[in-house]
Amino acid sequence: MNKHDPITLEIIQNSLRSISDEMFSTIAKTAMSPIIYEVLDMATAIVTPEAELASAGSGIPAFVGALDKSVAKVIEIYGVENIHDGDIFATNDPYYGGVTHLNDMVLLKPVFCKQKIISWTVNIAHWNDVGGKSPGSMSIDATEIFQEGIRVPAVRIFSQDEPISGVFNMIVCNSRMPDFLKGDMWAQVSALRLGAKRIIELAEKYGVDTYLSAVEGYLKLGEQLARNQIKKLPDGIYNIQDLQDNGCTLAVSMEVRGDELHIDLTNAPVQSSGPDNLSRDGTLLGCQMALMGLIGDREMANGGCFRPMIVNTKQGTIYHAVEPAPCGIYFETMIRLNDLLWRCLAEQITEQLPAGNFSSICATIMGGTHPDTGRHYSIIEPEIGGWGAGQGFDGVNAMFSAMHGDTFNCPAEIAEARYGVTVGQMALNDEDGGAGEFRGGKGITLDYVIRNDQSFLTCAYTRAKEQPWGLLGGHCGTTNRINVVRTSGEVERHSMSTEVTVNKGDIVRVITANGAGYGDPKNRKRSAIESDLKNGYVSQDYAKQVYGFE
Repeated sequence: MNKHDPITLEIIQNSLRSISDEMFSTIAKTAMSPIIYEVLDMATAIVTPEAELASAGSGIPAFVGALDKSVAKVIEIYGVENIHDGDIFATNDPYYGGVTHLNDMVLLKPVFCKQKIISWTVNIAHWNDVGGKSPGSMSIDATEIFQEGIRVPAVRIFSQDEPISGVFNMIVCNSRMPDFLKGDMWAQVSALRLGAKRIIELAEKYGVDTYLSAVEGYLKLGEQLARNQIKKLPDGIYNIQDLQDNGCTLAVSMEVRGDELHIDLTNAPVQSSGPDNLSRDGTLLGCQMALMGLIGDREMANGGCFRPMIVNTKQGTIYHAVEPAPCGIYFETMIRLNDLLWRCLAEQITEQLPAGNFSSICATIMGGTHPDTGRHYSIIEPEIGGWGAGQGFDGVNAMFSAMHGDTFNCPAEIAEARYGVTVGQMALNDEDGGAGEFRGGKGITLDYVIRNDQSFLTCAYTRAKEQPWGLLGGHCGTTNRINVVRTSGEVERHSMSTEVTVNKGDIVRVITANGAGYGDPKNRKRSAIESDLKNGYVSQDYAKQVYGFE
């Protein structure tokens, strides 16, 4: 068969996407933890023998781009000659190919055909608890990575398709929820095996050379797509600085050179004593997400898309931390970077890109003793919020941030059955803010009523002080935070807190930001304001004051 036949190549390329999605569905149907099977806090991918992303399945954008980096680290540590058919490797350590933080476990399997590696199947999922000083393995006050859980530095956990019991048991033993961890791990293993089987069937059907040619063609297509989008940007240097909730200023410099994008992040704060650090790979991932947002074709995400981008970092900064810096809440630094890159472009290309959104993962971790079962429970959830408006459209209500793209919020029925809480309400955030000719989207208000004493709350929210940014006269949005409403009526505000004690009857009220507006509010159409009033998106006083509505 002619390995350059375009129809055959396209069949193989589409098959790769289908295989990635089938792996994703396998994990969703077999995992133990709601954070995986309901929220879908996971991702799957196929990676080339040279450690480039060949095809991405559904899943969190911030995970998909991590998986090729994990493969590269395993190859670096072991060498191709020491990797065998039937091996499976695991890593969660951001300094050893884990990229993100210790809760996110990456499993990798080399796919052999005719005695050589033709691909890797890879997946990643957020595990509820991997040990460490705090339940849920995330804490705002961690000062070194050793406090955040067991480090799995790209180790072999299967050999000849059998688990290496010592390694396997050591990982399970370090969790406060070992049965959930074991179930989630086996779900990931089954997805790897299924993906490998499908790839071998594909390569045997069309021939290994044709398969590899199709993969390289797919990467070149992704590269060309990215270069075409970058070329649409005006050449030049784009600079921006942005004040953060903690009082520091983050800066970024971007240069467009024809069909290449250069990002300079060397002017960054020194690495943090807290857990908000990014590995170098994590920073690359944040930049890649911004580029894919610009490209706008989620299905085309592959390693070729990232070839035209060059990212410079400085070792020892928050964008290139060195061990043993903790990384447990890396995601807030990553989403802040993504937001900063987006704003850097949006303020120059206002007709193409929207205003600022709630841009936080709004990580909410609660746990304690389940009042019905007497067992430890743990809630680990990202939250949905409001997006910014753009030219010709209002912002989207109640969607996940750019990092969490394909995930879902946990249904109230599941939360109440599996967790020790009652869901009191879930409604759109009725606060005023984000006015503009086109208004920002609405965040949410979500109440969890605690059902047992001595439960705890940990949270990591940014955009809790500095609001989402407006464009062309649009107003800023509102802020993210949690209000703990005590049974006494006292209200405590939290955004970055660890193990706050909450007791029976207390309400943990999640409030996510409304997105920012676009354009002068005075230009908003009367019919749109009337609709906003009818739906409760604005108050009568706000409509009069900001929109001039009588």
